[in-house]
Amino acid sequence: MHVFVTGASGWIGSAVVPELIGAGHRVTGLARSEPSAEALTRAGAQVRRGTLDDLDVLRDAAAASDGVVHLAFKHDIAFTGDFQGAAAADRAAVEVFGDVLAGTGRPLVIASGLPGITPGRVTTERDGVEPDPAARLDDGPRARMATADLTRTLASRGVRSSVLRLPPTVHGEGDPGFISAIIGIARATGVSAYIGDGSHRWPAGHRDDAAHLFRLALEDAEAGATLHAVADEGVAVRDIAEVIGRHLGVPVTALTPEEASAHFGWIGAFLGTDMPASSTLTRAWTGWSPTGPGLIEDLGKGHYFHT
Repeated sequence: MHVFVTGASGWIGSAVVPELIGAGHRVTGLARSEPSAEALTRAGAQVRRGTLDDLDVLRDAAAASDGVVHLAFKHDIAFTGDFQGAAAADRAAVEVFGDVLAGTGRPLVIASGLPGITPGRVTTERDGVEPDPAARLDDGPRARMATADLTRTLASRGVRSSVLRLPPTVHGEGDPGFISAIIGIARATGVSAYIGDGSHRWPAGHRDDAAHLFRLALEDAEAGATLHAVADEGVAVRDIAEVIGRHLGVPVTALTPEEASAHFGWIGAFLGTDMPASSTLTRAWTGWSPTGPGLIEDLGKGHYFHT
């Protein structure tokens, strides 16, 4: 299969591309910079230069492919004040892919997120799949959920579309995400903190396992499916803080919710939310079986603490 991949040189994409090539697929990756293009070439992929804003490039690349894996999201602007702009670009790309692939039966797999779907209880693949009438296109995170809704509806237009929800922590050596940010805060402040009693649960999964699930979804997911790349159903935030404190040699401290914002910044809202998630149905539907280390084990290896 010839697969067009957006976000191909990013944290997840740089694992998805070799996973696809290793399974015999041919990959063309979207690259917005020369270093990204060089990385894709080294991985054995073809390169299409452009960005998410280059809708004609996306249209042509999708039309020339047998399927699309859409991983790109403007995280750089999403978490510096313009989540709405990032969500709008994401939706525009999915609309283009939907139009191109309509009536072909070809696969479209998009990356989406788990936070915010069912706070306080375990989120399953059956949660949040009905269109939310409150999800407005001008409402930040809800706008991204609306894009996932749109992707599922493409099944009725002859696209084998699926939504792969990622946990807030997709970890591994080189991870630039939440865990690295939290470790940076602990270094800067001299304490490894958690909120309240620290029982809030984070789902997590290893990057290599997520990459494998993207391939399985591309190859076999049913049209309209929602899948979860979750290995750890819910790791207590306190347990994460304790491992960080032990490796950095700093005290582990509880914060009140009122103190969390000043200490963690915008990350505090995530750390203070209980968001466990299950992948039981995903495993049954696809045969996916994660083999990578869990989050606490991965933290224990020490690579997050290299300076």
